[in-house]
Formats: sequence, structure tokens, C-alpha cells
Amino acid sequence: MFEITILSILQGIAEFLPISSSGHLVIFQHLLGMNDPGMRLDICLHAGTLISIFVFYAKSIGSIFHGCFSLSATSEQRRESWHLVLTLLISSIPAVLGYIFFSDEIKSLFENAKMVGGLLMFTGAVLLGTRYIPRNDKRVGFLRALGMGVGQAIALLPGVSRSGMTLAAARSFGVKPEKAAEFSFLMSTPLIIGGMILEIAKSFGGTEIDAMPWSHLAFGMAIAAFVGYYSLKILVKALKGKWFWLFGPYCILAGLATLIFVSAP
Repeated sequence: MFEITILSILQGIAEFLPISSSGHLVIFQHLLGMNDPGMRLDICLHAGTLISIFVFYAKSIGSIFHGCFSLSATSEQRRESWHLVLTLLISSIPAVLGYIFFSDEIKSLFENAKMVGGLLMFTGAVLLGTRYIPRNDKRVGFLRALGMGVGQAIALLPGVSRSGMTLAAARSFGVKPEKAAEFSFLMSTPLIIGGMILEIAKSFGGTEIDAMPWSHLAFGMAIAAFVGYYSLKILVKALKGKWFWLFGPYCILAGLATLIFVSAP
């Protein structure tokens, strides 16, 4: 239960704050000698953070569904909603292609804690750079969505923050911080759902799935959802308050400490 609690809190914090959930999970598992938590727990923790997104952006998600499927929606609402759906799909293309063509190479990096440390420092450098990007109020169009999608694809690497890369890309394209955060986390939902479906499919494809009790899994999911919701609130405040870049020094120091203190694989 201790390991579940630690991993659930890490997932809830690092999935949304720009400090790389995959990187921190690799480092903490290495430092604490944790075993592979198992497929069921991985699925449930991602389900927990997905719940956080749905709750935090419930109004926006409801507006999208209303515009796309409600008979009472106006033509303007339909146009805006379908435009957003299409941009979300476009933003997913780079990460899907990256996973299809480089999945084996990416998976091998999860066994190399020192590489994760180096990539954390890369994330920190990118976050520091956002301090010098002027603010603007542009819309997330198809090209900007694709650019954010490239950032999301780079974040397939452990130690590279998905939220950090996508939000840095959005800021460089002049997207308003609050809209950038909303689009960043909405665009993560197809990948999270797709990843969960892939892992569930693997469990029925002959791969033995762990027998962790469902009560423990539900506990982990609840913690990830609760912590994730408040992590989202902190991130949005950081973007509004112009201190998003302060996560950069943390990532650089965490990466440097990993390179110094973690033994080679």
C-alpha cells in the first residue's frame, strides 16, 4: 500500500505540473527499489488523472458535446465545437506516429535513470526559456495544434514533461496561457484513453496481468484523481501569475541530482 500511495501521489502531481511524471516514476522506482507496479495499477493511475481532467474542465467538455451533438446548438456553437475536435485530433498525430515508429527505442529509455536525468534537465531549460516569451491572445488553429502535438510527441521520452513541452509550444505561438492549458490537457485525453485501451488489450493478449486487489487499485485511482485536480489548479495559477518558468530550475536540479547520485543502469 505504501508503494501505491507514493506512485499515486507522484502520478497526480507530475502528470500535470511540468516536471515529467514518467521521469519521476522511473527515478523513484530506481531509488526506492520498487518493483514494476503492474499493468492494472498503471491503468488505474492514468484513469485517475483522466478523471481530474474531466472534472476540472467539465464545463468546456460539456460545451463541446453540446455543440457537436445537441439539436439546440446554434450553427456557431457547432462550428466552434467541431473545429476544436478537429484540432484535438490533429494535435494527436505526431505522438501517435512517434509511438508507432519508435516505441521500442522509447521503452528502452525507461530502464536508464541517468538518461531520464539528462532529459529532465532539457525540460528545465525549455521551461526557463518561457520566461522570455511575450504574452499574446491567439487562437489554437490547426498549425498551432500540430506544433503543440510535436511537443507532446517529444514528451514520449521519459524525463520530458508533456505539459511543459505543449505549454511552451503554445506560449511560443502566442496562445493565451489559460487557453493553452485547457487545450494542452484536453489534447492529452485521446492519448491517455488510447494508452489505457492498449494496455487492457495486452492483458487479454496472453500477457499475464498482475493480481493486485481491486480495493488497492481504487485507492490509488482516487489519490491520483484528487492530487491531479489540485495540481491542475496550481498549474493554471502558475500560468496566470507568470511563474510557470520556475518549474525549470527544479527540473534542472532534479536532473542534475539524478546524474550525480543515481547509479548507472
